[in-house]
Amino acid sequence: MDAQLPALQIVIPLLAAPLCVALRASRAAWLIAVTACWSSLAVAISLLRRVLAEGEAISYHVGGHAPPHGIELRVDALNAFVLVIVTGISAVVVSASRASLSEELPEKRHYLYFAATLLCMTGLLGMTVTGDAFNVFVFLEISSLSAYSLISMGRTRRALTAAYQYLVMGTLGGTFILLGIGLLYMATGSLNMADLAERLCGMESNRTVQAALAFIVLGASIKLALFPLHIWLPNAYAFAPAMVTAFLAATATKVAFYVLVRFLFGVFGTDFAFDAMHLDRVLMPLALLAMFSASTVAIFQRDLRRMLAFSSVAQIGYMVLGLSFASELGLAGGIVHLFNHAVIKSCLFLVMAAIAIGVGSTNIEDLRGIGRRMPLTMAAFVVGGLSLIGVPLTVGFVSKWILVRAALEAGLWPVAAMILASSLLAVVYVWRVVEVAWFQAPAEDAGALRRPPLGLVLSAWVLAAAALVFGVFTDATASVATRAARMLMEAGS
Repeated sequence: MDAQLPALQIVIPLLAAPLCVALRASRAAWLIAVTACWSSLAVAISLLRRVLAEGEAISYHVGGHAPPHGIELRVDALNAFVLVIVTGISAVVVSASRASLSEELPEKRHYLYFAATLLCMTGLLGMTVTGDAFNVFVFLEISSLSAYSLISMGRTRRALTAAYQYLVMGTLGGTFILLGIGLLYMATGSLNMADLAERLCGMESNRTVQAALAFIVLGASIKLALFPLHIWLPNAYAFAPAMVTAFLAATATKVAFYVLVRFLFGVFGTDFAFDAMHLDRVLMPLALLAMFSASTVAIFQRDLRRMLAFSSVAQIGYMVLGLSFASELGLAGGIVHLFNHAVIKSCLFLVMAAIAIGVGSTNIEDLRGIGRRMPLTMAAFVVGGLSLIGVPLTVGFVSKWILVRAALEAGLWPVAAMILASSLLAVVYVWRVVEVAWFQAPAEDAGALRRPPLGLVLSAWVLAAAALVFGVFTDATASVATRAARMLMEAGS
């Protein structure tokens, strides 16, 4: 059974999705989805432990055909770490979703939500575990099509507009990635990513390969929502059902970041991508602009959802900044922040879902005094907010501290100062919510407060507790990220 774990990582949610559709019952579909997600998490943890123990990648030959001619599933320290993130977030969110869905979707459509979530999860896991460049595109389309469907399930008609906007931008991103992969095949005659890395050595001056790099970086940046290609993200997060946002915000953009890292360091290599093509001169300014511009916009948002959405754009900037250093320490910081932001943002969007049920609104002005009326829920928001800022003893501090060290190691002390300064902007928009919720009295015409489902609040606290635990026991994530970064730097140089 151990030999089949890479395939089971994809097969479990893929088979569970049509089963949800076949049963067409809300509770049955929920039970199937929960079982599939937790089973996938167990598989991911087993793969991570095995990779860390053996110290080498796991190669699974689909259909028994050996690579590079056969399709390969390949698991190393980096994508095993990402698999745990995607399956862990999926398990927590799906477990809490049934009660919240009742507020936003008719019960007769619940099975569609669970089926689409499982399909999206299948695509994300497939993108992560595949060792074949073309199958990255195939699984990207699976995840994207199901994500468009999930976003369109929002209560208002603006959800359809947001889904359509995401569809247009996502199609452009997918097309650019496909063009890049096609050009790589034209230049090398191979689609296996490990084989591509070997064949691309010495092809730095090949115009076809240079064009492939440009297309893949542009396409992945759109799916990642890197500034200024982020225009699809705020509306998608703001108008999708709350549980959809909690799932996508913590998984979809993170896997897109993984794809960008995998191609730049694992296929093209640092010598080509950064020494020859000087991608750092493009990615670093865009990352810094994302950190400051998106955080500034978040400060002036009146709706909690949109504030958190623009905050996500800023946090993506931190991940790309780590990548742009093209160093082991910087890349490790970006990978750690991938994990940290997934935990933080999913926690905050789950809190937002509980607030929407309790108050009936996510407008920040409507949250006056809610901290006294929903103390457990808003305490989880405070923990997530402190992590977002990067306060010591939270996960956000760990990755930002590594990024500051990476900037200083590279002699870029102004960038280190900008990392600290951008964190102060996060203080402003997080404090806005804390001040309204805890230090202002409820409005005189405030309606009766509905008690959010206990499972939803507990799920938010599971992630809030993770933000504290991994902020104290930092080696659990930092060591894996450092190991993954070292592997990529050695392979790409």
